[in-house]
Amino acid sequence: MTAIGESVPRQDAEAKLRGTAVYGIDYEEPHYLHGKILRATVPAARIVRLDTSKAEQIPGVLAIVTAQDVPGRWGFATVDQPLLADGAIRYEGEPIAAVAAETWNQARAALKAIELGLEPLDVVGTMDEALAPHARLIHPDWESYEMRPSFPREGNVATVVELERGDPDAGFAAADVVVEGEYHAPRHHQASIEPRVCTARYEDGTYVIHTSTQVPFGVRDGAAGYLGVRPSDVRVIVPTVGGGFGGKLLPTLEPIASLLARKANRPVKLVNTRKEEFLSGCPRENAVIRIRTALSKAGEILAHESEVLMDNGAYGGEQPFVAGLSPLIVCSNYRTDSIRHQTKLVYTNTPPTGPFRGVLATYAVFAVERHADEIAKTLGMDRIEFRRQNLYREGDKCATGQVLEGVAFEETLDRVEELAPWKTMTGSKKPYRGVGVACAIWNTNSAPGGSTIKLNEDGTASLTTGATEIGTGAIAQALPQIVAAELGVSVDDVFVSEPDTSVGLFDGGAQGGRTTYMAGTATKKAAGEVREQILDVAAGLLEADRGDLELSDGAVLVTGAPDRKVSLSKVARVAQATDGPMVGSGSHAHPPIEFESGCISGSVINGFTGATYHTHLAEVEVDPDTGQVTILRYVVAQDVGRAINPQAIEGQIDGGVLQGIGYALFEDLRLVDGVCVDWGFGTYRLPTAADMPEIEIALVEVPDPVGAYGVKGAAEAPIIPVAGAIANAVADAIGKPVNSIPLTPFAVLEAIHS
Repeated sequence: MTAIGESVPRQDAEAKLRGTAVYGIDYEEPHYLHGKILRATVPAARIVRLDTSKAEQIPGVLAIVTAQDVPGRWGFATVDQPLLADGAIRYEGEPIAAVAAETWNQARAALKAIELGLEPLDVVGTMDEALAPHARLIHPDWESYEMRPSFPREGNVATVVELERGDPDAGFAAADVVVEGEYHAPRHHQASIEPRVCTARYEDGTYVIHTSTQVPFGVRDGAAGYLGVRPSDVRVIVPTVGGGFGGKLLPTLEPIASLLARKANRPVKLVNTRKEEFLSGCPRENAVIRIRTALSKAGEILAHESEVLMDNGAYGGEQPFVAGLSPLIVCSNYRTDSIRHQTKLVYTNTPPTGPFRGVLATYAVFAVERHADEIAKTLGMDRIEFRRQNLYREGDKCATGQVLEGVAFEETLDRVEELAPWKTMTGSKKPYRGVGVACAIWNTNSAPGGSTIKLNEDGTASLTTGATEIGTGAIAQALPQIVAAELGVSVDDVFVSEPDTSVGLFDGGAQGGRTTYMAGTATKKAAGEVREQILDVAAGLLEADRGDLELSDGAVLVTGAPDRKVSLSKVARVAQATDGPMVGSGSHAHPPIEFESGCISGSVINGFTGATYHTHLAEVEVDPDTGQVTILRYVVAQDVGRAINPQAIEGQIDGGVLQGIGYALFEDLRLVDGVCVDWGFGTYRLPTAADMPEIEIALVEVPDPVGAYGVKGAAEAPIIPVAGAIANAVADAIGKPVNSIPLTPFAVLEAIHS
């Protein structure tokens, strides 16, 4: 029993099912205060008066903080964001002041008592308005902002990413056919069940924060930046997390609660309302993608040219880094040596956008795959044949010149073909029924990580890591399986501690499908160290050569002599009495990627790490009278490297596809003149079980040379091809192009009658 490749249950399953798991929203400290935030109700203004004196007199109010109380400014990439508005309002929902009081009602009364005077400014609510000549600058002092590292930028353009390789002009000059398309995608909210929540206290010179976050070390560093202290002066502890999907990466409430806690000398708890989640939750950005492709009559791609506009909202967060992915995704899938690409990340007077599962790839792949279908239609080619002819193959170069290895597009296409033969699916098409396919290559986030493992005196193992379980099963299943496989113990005998930045080794966080890939590889190294120590001690106890020993069922055995064995508990006790406790640590960082450095600027993401390959197929039916889209069948073939826990991966595919269905058909976080129209689930429609088709899944295993046992990221990618597959199926069903999502009934009817 190796535990690798087995669908073992989640370690946190019983607590979550029984309701005994302690989430961030459940966590309370004795005598804690209730925090509330005064937020802007307009998207653009100058603050001409801010008087908190009346609020301070309200009974039960123990602390009020404004921008004057904040030592620093912070930003993941560009240091452009104040914690509390510093004289200017740049988006509706921006924090202006915060209060802490004995009761929630007292805190709310204090907010109402704060006197705020505003001078309205012209709202720069769209990217077109922000890029217009003589547009008002949302950040007039943008040149003074520190940027890590420095990227091209100017005025309302927060970042510019450019890539050029080969000779695209020659490719277009030689083309038999040129196909152009413009594609639009909306804002997309993470909609976690648990809102952002944290409880902070200040003791012995340290800010101690219990928070629902995906990246405890990122929150630690961001809070330290705002508070003007060393990162080690901030301790972040993560209870059970009630969903994240990228929305809980950045520090938001934590430094505000910390300031209040220090000023009041009491713990402070801050919880976002659902409206605050929509106003300040850093949703996926809206975007415009333009693609132009030069082709021969035979379907060879001679050149590719593209442009992406990303709505940054009012502040940058990590979006300047995310923008760097755009040429890799928009210019990828289909091979050509002549590429020109530009991405602009644009400031607007709207809530900041941010990471959401699959970041910009959801709309980039939607655009690329819709474009691929339009190319096939223009050339009179079968859509699958065009893909098989032009998708990346082993040894091809991606957009930045990186040589790709382990390319699995053919394998994923073949597995989909086995489940849903293309000619059968498309050969006898009924009216208003259509089939679409979408392919994607995706990057596994390579932020480093580390783990520590100790062998306990009873033969069990304890794992300490900064990696965070956010529902994917990476910590609740995969990492314990790795430890169990390396040490020969039951998965149930591996105990994982909650993330604590003062205890665990650094980890890049639960993002980008990286946890099993990076933290898992570090965990395998740590377990390997403990394994070597076990073998050293057991060899003496058994009077055997280390090479003749194996670890299994909580014991060390002599190969071929099953009666000669010693329990791990005895090994641990002997070691503790002689050399001390058995412990091992492992760290992992991905080796550098080789690429053509001169071809790209404005990006720190210059190639694929742990690249995964995907093909999705959707069959839909469209009601021509109502525009309603019904998904009849959905097929996924996903390259996972090595399936540590197949059932866990299939669960992530189910969830990712359902989120993708919402993105493709329903979800649109609407803004009018910078004001959020949708700030609750009454108007922001999410998919439900009624919208979920049965998903047929084929796991493809093409091992990665770096990941433990060949593993790659698996949890993030399933959302990425969904919009492309569904849009292609709808276009096939109605015989008209659909180049904007979501495909609501109104949008589909408009396309039918266009």
